[in-house]
Amino acid sequence: MLNLNDLHFFVAAVDQGGFAAAARRLDVPKSTVSKRVAELERALAARLVHRTSRSFTLTDIGRDFYEHARAAIIETEAAQDIVRRRAAEPSGRVRLTASMPVAQQYLAPHLPALVAAYPKLHVLLDVSDRYVDLVQEGFDIAVRSHFAPLPDSDLVQRPLAREPLILVAAPAYLGAHPAPLEPADLAAHHGLLSGPAAGTWRLARPADASPPVSVVPLPRATANESTVLSSLAEAGLGIACLPASLCRAALDAGRLRRVLDGWEAGSVTTSLVMPHRRGQLPGVRAVVDFLVERVGG
Repeated sequence: MLNLNDLHFFVAAVDQGGFAAAARRLDVPKSTVSKRVAELERALAARLVHRTSRSFTLTDIGRDFYEHARAAIIETEAAQDIVRRRAAEPSGRVRLTASMPVAQQYLAPHLPALVAAYPKLHVLLDVSDRYVDLVQEGFDIAVRSHFAPLPDSDLVQRPLAREPLILVAAPAYLGAHPAPLEPADLAAHHGLLSGPAAGTWRLARPADASPPVSVVPLPRATANESTVLSSLAEAGLGIACLPASLCRAALDAGRLRRVLDGWEAGSVTTSLVMPHRRGQLPGVRAVVDFLVERVGG
Protein backbone atom coordinates (compact mmCIF):
# COMPACT_ATOMS: atom_id res chain seq x y z
CA MET A 1 0.00 0.00 0.00
CA LEU A 2 1.22 3.47 -0.85
CA ASN A 3 2.32 5.84 1.90
CA LEU A 4 -0.07 8.80 1.95
CA ASN A 5 2.74 11.04 3.20
CA ASP A 6 4.67 10.26 0.02
CA LEU A 7 1.68 11.44 -2.03
CA HIS A 8 1.74 14.66 -0.04
CA PHE A 9 5.43 15.26 -0.81
CA PHE A 10 4.91 14.43 -4.49
CA VAL A 11 1.93 16.79 -4.89
CA ALA A 12 3.79 19.57 -3.08
CA ALA A 13 6.80 19.13 -5.39
CA VAL A 14 4.60 19.39 -8.48
CA ASP A 15 2.60 22.33 -7.14
CA GLN A 16 5.77 24.22 -6.18
CA GLY A 17 7.69 23.32 -9.34
CA GLY A 18 10.54 21.39 -7.76
CA PHE A 19 12.00 19.74 -4.68
CA ALA A 20 13.69 22.86 -3.30
CA ALA A 21 10.56 24.99 -3.47
CA ALA A 22 8.47 22.19 -1.97
CA ALA A 23 10.98 21.78 0.86
CA ARG A 24 10.72 25.49 1.67
CA ARG A 25 6.92 25.31 1.54
CA LEU A 26 6.81 22.27 3.82
CA ASP A 27 9.70 23.43 6.01
CA VAL A 28 11.65 20.19 5.60
CA PRO A 29 15.06 19.41 4.06
CA LYS A 30 15.17 19.14 0.28
CA SER A 31 16.63 15.65 0.63
CA THR A 32 13.51 14.54 2.47
CA VAL A 33 11.24 15.56 -0.39
CA SER A 34 13.50 13.95 -2.99
CA LYS A 35 13.81 10.74 -0.97
CA ARG A 36 10.05 10.38 -0.41
CA VAL A 37 9.25 10.96 -4.10
CA ALA A 38 11.88 8.38 -5.05
CA GLU A 39 10.34 5.92 -2.58
CA LEU A 40 6.94 6.56 -4.15
CA GLU A 41 8.36 5.77 -7.58
CA ARG A 42 9.87 2.54 -6.26
CA ALA A 43 6.53 1.52 -4.73
CA LEU A 44 4.78 2.21 -8.04
CA ALA A 45 7.58 0.76 -10.18
CA ALA A 46 7.21 3.79 -12.44
CA ARG A 47 9.14 6.97 -13.17
CA LEU A 48 6.99 10.00 -12.27
CA VAL A 49 9.55 12.80 -12.62
CA HIS A 50 12.37 13.65 -15.01
CA ARG A 51 15.12 15.13 -12.82
CA THR A 52 18.09 17.20 -13.86
CA SER A 53 20.09 19.79 -11.98
CA ARG A 54 18.10 22.55 -13.69
CA SER A 55 14.67 21.12 -14.42
CA PHE A 56 11.78 19.27 -12.85
CA THR A 57 9.25 17.84 -15.29
CA LEU A 58 6.60 15.17 -15.03
CA THR A 59 6.53 12.10 -17.19
CA ASP A 60 3.30 11.27 -19.01
CA ILE A 61 2.32 8.78 -16.33
CA GLY A 62 3.47 11.26 -13.70
CA ARG A 63 0.97 13.84 -14.99
CA ASP A 64 -1.87 11.34 -14.83
CA PHE A 65 -0.82 10.14 -11.37
CA TYR A 66 -0.59 13.74 -10.09
CA GLU A 67 -4.25 14.43 -10.86
CA HIS A 68 -5.37 11.43 -8.83
CA ALA A 69 -2.86 12.04 -6.06
CA ARG A 70 -3.98 15.65 -5.72
CA ALA A 71 -7.62 14.52 -5.51
CA ALA A 72 -6.69 12.00 -2.82
CA ILE A 73 -4.95 14.69 -0.75
CA ILE A 74 -7.96 16.99 -1.06
CA GLU A 75 -10.36 14.26 0.03
CA THR A 76 -8.13 13.31 2.96
CA GLU A 77 -7.95 16.90 4.15
CA ALA A 78 -11.71 17.24 3.73
CA ALA A 79 -12.25 14.12 5.86
CA GLN A 80 -9.99 15.53 8.58
CA ASP A 81 -11.77 18.88 8.40
CA ILE A 82 -15.16 17.21 8.95
CA VAL A 83 -13.90 15.83 12.26
CA ARG A 84 -12.33 19.14 13.24
CA ARG A 85 -15.48 21.06 12.28
CA ARG A 86 -17.63 18.91 14.53
CA ALA A 87 -15.21 19.21 17.41
CA ALA A 88 -14.19 22.86 17.27
CA GLU A 89 -15.77 26.28 17.01
CA PRO A 90 -14.98 28.01 13.69
CA SER A 91 -11.90 30.17 14.10
CA GLY A 92 -9.09 31.78 12.15
CA ARG A 93 -9.26 34.06 9.11
CA VAL A 94 -11.74 33.90 6.26
CA ARG A 95 -11.00 36.18 3.30
CA LEU A 96 -13.93 37.33 1.17
CA THR A 97 -14.02 39.48 -1.94
CA ALA A 98 -17.00 41.22 -3.54
CA SER A 99 -17.73 44.12 -5.84
CA MET A 100 -19.02 47.39 -4.38
CA PRO A 101 -22.71 46.81 -5.28
CA VAL A 102 -22.66 43.23 -4.00
CA ALA A 103 -20.94 44.25 -0.76
CA GLN A 104 -23.44 47.04 -0.15
CA GLN A 105 -26.52 45.03 -1.06
CA TYR A 106 -25.80 41.55 0.29
CA LEU A 107 -22.95 41.73 2.78
CA ALA A 108 -23.28 45.04 4.63
CA PRO A 109 -26.71 44.18 6.12
CA HIS A 110 -25.52 40.80 7.43
CA LEU A 111 -21.81 41.17 8.20
CA PRO A 112 -22.34 42.52 11.75
CA ALA A 113 -24.43 39.47 12.68
CA LEU A 114 -21.87 37.14 11.10
CA VAL A 115 -18.99 38.65 13.08
CA ALA A 116 -21.03 38.57 16.30
CA ALA A 117 -22.01 34.92 15.77
CA TYR A 118 -18.40 33.69 15.56
CA PRO A 119 -16.16 35.50 18.07
CA LYS A 120 -13.08 33.43 17.12
CA LEU A 121 -13.49 34.06 13.40
CA HIS A 122 -11.70 36.97 11.71
CA VAL A 123 -13.61 37.97 8.58
CA LEU A 124 -11.59 40.01 6.08
CA LEU A 125 -13.68 41.58 3.30
CA ASP A 126 -11.95 43.12 0.30
CA VAL A 127 -14.32 45.27 -1.79
CA SER A 128 -13.08 45.65 -5.36
CA ASP A 129 -14.70 45.91 -8.78
CA ARG A 130 -11.70 44.31 -10.49
CA TYR A 131 -11.58 40.62 -11.36
CA VAL A 132 -10.02 38.68 -8.47
CA ASP A 133 -8.18 35.38 -8.96
CA LEU A 134 -9.21 33.50 -5.81
CA VAL A 135 -6.48 30.87 -5.91
CA GLN A 136 -3.56 33.12 -6.82
CA GLU A 137 -4.57 35.87 -4.38
CA GLY A 138 -5.46 33.60 -1.50
CA PHE A 139 -9.17 34.35 -1.11
CA ASP A 140 -11.55 31.83 0.46
CA ILE A 141 -14.86 33.12 -0.95
CA ALA A 142 -15.99 35.46 -3.70
CA VAL A 143 -19.55 36.78 -3.75
CA ARG A 144 -20.33 37.49 -7.40
CA SER A 145 -23.45 38.74 -9.18
CA HIS A 146 -23.82 37.69 -12.81
CA PHE A 147 -26.41 37.83 -15.58
CA ALA A 148 -25.14 34.75 -17.46
CA PRO A 149 -24.03 31.45 -15.90
CA LEU A 150 -20.49 31.53 -14.58
CA PRO A 151 -18.00 29.60 -16.74
CA ASP A 152 -17.09 26.07 -15.76
CA SER A 153 -13.92 25.95 -13.70
CA ASP A 154 -12.22 24.12 -10.86
CA LEU A 155 -13.93 26.51 -8.43
CA VAL A 156 -16.96 25.48 -6.39
CA GLN A 157 -20.08 27.53 -7.19
CA ARG A 158 -23.10 27.84 -4.92
CA PRO A 159 -26.07 30.03 -5.97
CA LEU A 160 -27.05 32.42 -3.21
CA ALA A 161 -29.90 34.54 -4.58
CA ARG A 162 -31.76 35.24 -7.79
CA GLU A 163 -33.86 38.29 -8.48
CA PRO A 164 -35.61 39.77 -11.51
CA LEU A 165 -34.55 42.86 -13.41
CA ILE A 166 -37.44 45.31 -13.56
CA LEU A 167 -38.15 48.64 -15.26
CA VAL A 168 -38.59 51.70 -13.04
CA ALA A 169 -38.98 55.45 -13.43
CA ALA A 170 -39.68 58.47 -11.23
CA PRO A 171 -43.23 59.78 -10.83
CA ALA A 172 -42.05 63.07 -12.34
CA TYR A 173 -40.86 61.33 -15.51
CA LEU A 174 -44.05 59.29 -15.86
CA GLY A 175 -46.07 62.46 -15.29
CA ALA A 176 -44.30 64.22 -18.15
CA HIS A 177 -44.45 61.30 -20.61
CA PRO A 178 -47.23 58.91 -21.64
CA ALA A 179 -46.90 55.79 -19.50
CA PRO A 180 -45.81 52.73 -21.54
CA LEU A 181 -48.66 50.24 -21.90
CA GLU A 182 -46.69 47.57 -23.77
CA PRO A 183 -42.99 46.96 -24.51
CA ALA A 184 -43.13 48.55 -27.97
CA ASP A 185 -43.99 51.89 -26.30
CA LEU A 186 -40.50 52.01 -24.77
CA ALA A 187 -39.04 52.94 -28.16
CA ALA A 188 -40.32 56.48 -27.55
CA HIS A 189 -38.93 56.72 -24.00
CA HIS A 190 -35.57 57.75 -22.57
CA GLY A 191 -33.53 54.77 -21.41
CA LEU A 192 -30.92 54.79 -18.66
CA LEU A 193 -28.51 52.09 -19.81
CA SER A 194 -25.99 49.91 -18.00
CA GLY A 195 -23.42 49.93 -20.82
CA PRO A 196 -22.78 50.87 -24.45
CA ALA A 197 -23.78 47.37 -25.56
CA ALA A 198 -26.90 47.26 -23.36
CA GLY A 199 -29.10 49.38 -25.57
CA THR A 200 -31.62 46.60 -26.18
CA TRP A 201 -33.92 45.39 -23.42
CA ARG A 202 -35.28 41.85 -23.79
CA LEU A 203 -38.55 41.66 -21.87
CA ALA A 204 -40.72 38.70 -20.94
CA ARG A 205 -43.74 37.98 -18.74
CA PRO A 206 -42.85 34.96 -16.56
CA ALA A 207 -46.42 34.71 -15.28
CA ASP A 208 -47.90 33.73 -18.64
CA ALA A 209 -44.80 32.43 -20.43
CA SER A 210 -45.07 35.09 -23.13
CA PRO A 211 -42.27 35.02 -25.71
CA PRO A 212 -39.54 37.61 -25.10
CA VAL A 213 -39.84 40.99 -26.78
CA SER A 214 -36.79 43.11 -27.70
CA VAL A 215 -37.10 46.87 -27.42
CA VAL A 216 -34.63 49.72 -27.93
CA PRO A 217 -35.26 52.86 -25.83
CA LEU A 218 -33.81 56.27 -26.62
CA PRO A 219 -30.37 56.42 -24.93
CA ARG A 220 -30.39 59.18 -22.31
CA ALA A 221 -27.46 58.24 -20.04
CA THR A 222 -25.18 55.24 -19.47
CA ALA A 223 -23.57 54.02 -16.24
CA ASN A 224 -22.19 50.59 -15.40
CA GLU A 225 -23.18 50.86 -11.73
CA SER A 226 -26.73 50.15 -10.56
CA THR A 227 -26.83 52.69 -7.73
CA VAL A 228 -25.95 55.47 -10.18
CA LEU A 229 -28.68 54.30 -12.56
CA SER A 230 -31.17 54.34 -9.69
CA SER A 231 -30.18 57.92 -8.84
CA LEU A 232 -30.59 58.97 -12.48
CA ALA A 233 -34.02 57.37 -12.55
CA GLU A 234 -35.07 59.06 -9.29
CA ALA A 235 -34.00 62.38 -10.82
CA GLY A 236 -36.64 61.87 -13.53
CA LEU A 237 -34.19 61.44 -16.41
CA GLY A 238 -35.64 58.25 -17.86
CA ILE A 239 -36.49 54.60 -17.36
CA ALA A 240 -33.91 52.25 -15.81
CA CYS A 241 -33.61 48.46 -15.76
CA LEU A 242 -32.54 47.45 -12.25
CA PRO A 243 -32.46 44.48 -9.83
CA ALA A 244 -35.71 44.46 -7.88
CA SER A 245 -34.09 44.47 -4.45
CA LEU A 246 -31.85 47.42 -5.25
CA CYS A 247 -34.77 49.73 -5.95
CA ARG A 248 -37.21 48.27 -3.40
CA ALA A 249 -36.71 51.08 -0.87
CA ALA A 250 -37.26 53.74 -3.55
CA LEU A 251 -40.40 51.93 -4.74
CA ASP A 252 -41.75 51.67 -1.19
CA ALA A 253 -41.04 55.36 -0.58
CA GLY A 254 -42.66 56.41 -3.86
CA ARG A 255 -39.47 57.83 -5.35
CA LEU A 256 -39.73 55.27 -8.15
CA ARG A 257 -42.61 53.45 -9.81
CA ARG A 258 -42.70 50.14 -11.62
CA VAL A 259 -43.00 50.44 -15.42
CA LEU A 260 -44.79 47.64 -17.32
CA ASP A 261 -45.64 45.72 -14.17
CA GLY A 262 -45.34 41.98 -14.76
CA TRP A 263 -42.62 42.30 -17.38
CA GLU A 264 -39.03 41.39 -16.50
CA ALA A 265 -35.75 42.03 -18.32
CA GLY A 266 -34.10 38.78 -17.28
CA SER A 267 -32.58 38.16 -13.87
CA VAL A 268 -29.36 38.54 -11.93
CA THR A 269 -27.91 35.68 -9.87
CA THR A 270 -25.58 36.09 -6.93
CA SER A 271 -23.30 33.12 -6.23
CA LEU A 272 -20.66 32.10 -3.74
CA VAL A 273 -17.48 30.95 -5.47
CA MET A 274 -14.61 29.27 -3.66
CA PRO A 275 -11.59 27.03 -4.23
CA HIS A 276 -12.48 23.40 -3.57
CA ARG A 277 -10.07 22.82 -0.69
CA ARG A 278 -10.82 26.06 1.15
CA GLY A 279 -14.52 25.45 0.84
CA GLN A 280 -14.11 22.52 3.24
CA LEU A 281 -12.41 24.50 6.02
CA PRO A 282 -14.57 24.96 9.16
CA GLY A 283 -14.39 28.76 9.13
CA VAL A 284 -15.21 29.00 5.44
CA ARG A 285 -18.03 26.47 5.81
CA ALA A 286 -19.50 28.53 8.67
CA VAL A 287 -19.47 31.72 6.59
CA VAL A 288 -21.03 29.95 3.60
CA ASP A 289 -23.80 28.41 5.70
CA PHE A 290 -24.50 31.76 7.37
CA LEU A 291 -24.80 33.64 4.07
CA VAL A 292 -26.96 30.92 2.51
CA GLU A 293 -29.34 31.10 5.47
CA ARG A 294 -29.47 34.91 5.75
CA VAL A 295 -29.26 35.98 2.10
CA GLY A 296 -30.48 32.89 0.27
CA GLY A 297 -33.30 32.38 2.75
